Amino acid sequence: MKKFLHRLFNHRVRALVQKEFRQIRRDRRLAISLILPPTLQLLLFGFALSATVSNIRLGVVDDSGTPESRELVANLTESKSFQFAGSYLSVDKLGAAISRGDLDAGVVIPYDYARDLYRGNPSTVQFLLNAMNANTAAIAQGYAQGVIQSYNQGLAAGGIHASFRQIAAADVSRRGIVSLHPAYLFNPGLVASWFIVTGVFGLLLILNGSIVASAAMVKERERGTIEQLLMSPAGTYEIILAKIAPLFVLLFLMTLFAVVVMETAFHVPIQGNLLLLLAASGLCILCGISIGTVIATFSKSAEQAQLTSFFVNPPLSTLSGAFYPVEGMPHILQSLTAFNPVYHFVVISRASLLKGSGFGVLWPHFAALFAFTAVLVVLSVWRFRKQLS
Repeated sequence: MKKFLHRLFNHRVRALVQKEFRQIRRDRRLAISLILPPTLQLLLFGFALSATVSNIRLGVVDDSGTPESRELVANLTESKSFQFAGSYLSVDKLGAAISRGDLDAGVVIPYDYARDLYRGNPSTVQFLLNAMNANTAAIAQGYAQGVIQSYNQGLAAGGIHASFRQIAAADVSRRGIVSLHPAYLFNPGLVASWFIVTGVFGLLLILNGSIVASAAMVKERERGTIEQLLMSPAGTYEIILAKIAPLFVLLFLMTLFAVVVMETAFHVPIQGNLLLLLAASGLCILCGISIGTVIATFSKSAEQAQLTSFFVNPPLSTLSGAFYPVEGMPHILQSLTAFNPVYHFVVISRASLLKGSGFGVLWPHFAALFAFTAVLVVLSVWRFRKQLS
């Protein structure tokens, strides 16, 4: 093994690798792009793309004006889900405020609310939602449903068995009750950022790897140093190895830094074997470098490389399952995710970190990722050798 590594990294390769490191060190933009963008992307995507909705601006029309109605409003606004944004005298004014964007939701309590409550008659509370953002509206409905159910339980404990109907809430006047006690596996706290961050992690490795690799290749061609390499005694494979090795080392250091950020900023647990995750990260980095090398061989300038990557990176991101579950995609698109290396790494990342899955479970995704890496590396080497010739 030592003889093989010694032949692979002979004195010519080591000299070329030193040259590449020095060139990267002089290129401050390239060095910054390996540290600053990954950190910002992890933090921004992890916090901004969270599915949790809080501080929903709630307007109130309280025609009842009784302690019971005020208790209902207090139950809604005391939680972090809703934020009291004002009282209104009529439903029309409440609807106008929602249409202007001053409110996200509104609740209308009828005049006979308290009387019906004590008589056990159905009491209907109208809940208005701004459904321009369907996801936020659905989440707000779920929040209100939970608050009303908790409120109904409080009424029942106080001896008031009212038939309270609001957003398909259960009828507390019925004596037969089925209680559901959910158990949340692998994410007991339902931290939404864990799903996003572990998905963005795979995108960082491939997309940043392709961008950095294509930028480095194109800049060297623009400077004319490739012609100088052809005049050196180094062979083609030695030049290619010297090009890939420094980028791989720097991107792998970026991987370690990203793992630290996920653990410290988002408290993502590391349930599985970290070496297994790092091995998959190495394959993912090689995929990204290979994609960037292929893009660079088809581009004559940095602008052209960026334009070409626009047709490669968005499909990889959309079909990766990093931001949205693959199960929610159409069946045609679900079949296409199998041909996306980012998808396989995202599965490995989430299963390894959150579930603690081992190689015995994840080997199909490792095999697919290894196949993609081998094909892309061979393609990039072939394109680069063709460019050198």
